[in-house]
Amino acid sequence: MKILTADEMRSVDRVTAERYGIASIELMRNAGAAVARFVLQEFGHCSRIAVLCGKGNNGGDGFVVSRELRRAGREVSVLLLGDPTDLKGDARTAFEEMGITPVLAADDAALASEEVQRLLASAELLADAVVGTGFRPPLRGVAATLRDRIHALRMPVVAVDLPSGWDADAREFAVEGAFRADAVVTFTAPKLAHVSGNLTGSATGPIVVAPIGSPEEAIESSTRLTWAGASKRITEQPRTPDANKGLYGHVLVVAGGRGKSGAPAMASLSALRAGAGLVTAAVPESILHTVADVTPELMTFPLKEGPEGEADEANLEPEQMKKMLGRATVVAMGPGMGTEAEEFVLGLIEKTSLPLVLDADALNILAKHPDRVDGRGRTMVLTPHPGEMARLAGIGTREVQENRELLAREFAAKHQVILVLKGWRTLVAHPDGRIAVNTTGNPGMAKGGSGDILTGIVAAMLAQYPHQPAEAVEAAVYLHGLAADFALLEQDEHTLLATDTVRHLFRAFRFRPRDEGGYVWIEGIPSSAARSQ
Repeated sequence: MKILTADEMRSVDRVTAERYGIASIELMRNAGAAVARFVLQEFGHCSRIAVLCGKGNNGGDGFVVSRELRRAGREVSVLLLGDPTDLKGDARTAFEEMGITPVLAADDAALASEEVQRLLASAELLADAVVGTGFRPPLRGVAATLRDRIHALRMPVVAVDLPSGWDADAREFAVEGAFRADAVVTFTAPKLAHVSGNLTGSATGPIVVAPIGSPEEAIESSTRLTWAGASKRITEQPRTPDANKGLYGHVLVVAGGRGKSGAPAMASLSALRAGAGLVTAAVPESILHTVADVTPELMTFPLKEGPEGEADEANLEPEQMKKMLGRATVVAMGPGMGTEAEEFVLGLIEKTSLPLVLDADALNILAKHPDRVDGRGRTMVLTPHPGEMARLAGIGTREVQENRELLAREFAAKHQVILVLKGWRTLVAHPDGRIAVNTTGNPGMAKGGSGDILTGIVAAMLAQYPHQPAEAVEAAVYLHGLAADFALLEQDEHTLLATDTVRHLFRAFRFRPRDEGGYVWIEGIPSSAARSQ
């Protein structure tokens, strides 16, 4: 799924009408109907609904929402911030089709009237259709006053397209000055603001995309951003009845050091849970039994140790290499190894042509040898957090955070690797310049071990889908975050452990982005899906 700027969204609407003959009023009717269906699906317990409408096309969407909810038997009130005579084009048509007499509030004095206060106080849910994609902040006048009133109310708010006051092209980490929202229904494709910023204080619930009739061919994005969750379609391919473990790859996890058994254990366990046919943990002899105890399905291989308990370069001897690699199809390396294993790590990267997933200490070692970061002719996946990315790029962590998309895109292209830049809205950058923005996950994942779990999932997906490396890595990132989101339904962000995400991976695999009312859920979990878990 492409991610659009405001200008690109306007272009989509224009092309849809001019080239494909779908009138803009039909798109508006479809948009309003989609919001109404979402309200009925996710907030079906709310019977009294107030729809807040501006004078533009976002207000026109709101008029359609009002009509559809009334048809569904809900008690609907409409608050129009302006005079009906100011309505033009499709918004006027939708207003005339609504069949509901609105309460008018063109200024702050009207907004303070008893009639408006009763309308707001009696509602069990508000639909925000004041301003949409074409708006440029800040909110002023009666819209800003209404925003402040709504912040003081307790009922849920569903935003139509965008919470009023958002800049659709915003990339900031936080958005202030906008209407709050407990859910957002946008249309055709997500906008930059839906996926780039931390919208805490505005949107606190799910963000979904509703198709409204624009053909896929009409949707073009110069940013070439893609939605990581869309690649999850590769996991929808059912396993055949005659399947065997050899069909799903053999992951070799090369990790750990003396006193660091947790990292290889977690990476190996998550690789098994994510569907790899076989997993072997190659770890220093001193921690072999500890790692082996993580689960009986795991195979192990003892690595010769150096003086600090690290994997020694003696493991690169031809006979030892042959035994270690065996029939592995993917190698995941780095977690818990320590930088003392430098010669071994660099040597293994050089001596194997197998797909590589490199994390943690493998990245810290590569940062000292940037010429060795070369994915030409092979699949090489790097999964740095911002600090590791800073070391790889030779810059500061703040600079990484301020230029995440550009840096990830340039680094992946320069070194011909798949780069997974972890953090809020984890990025997956590909050698050809494409970049995916992941929208799953939560702050509870900010805890030791999360990266080790991701390493195992990425390796497992590559093992199962070796001919689709880009989609496999994107799907792994998506599944990891979604599993953490499901885990959070049972507990608090403070108590969430990295291994809790492994326990909920099956829920992430079962969830389908388009299986809930025809919406694509780019953030959050449908209430019906949550109830079924």
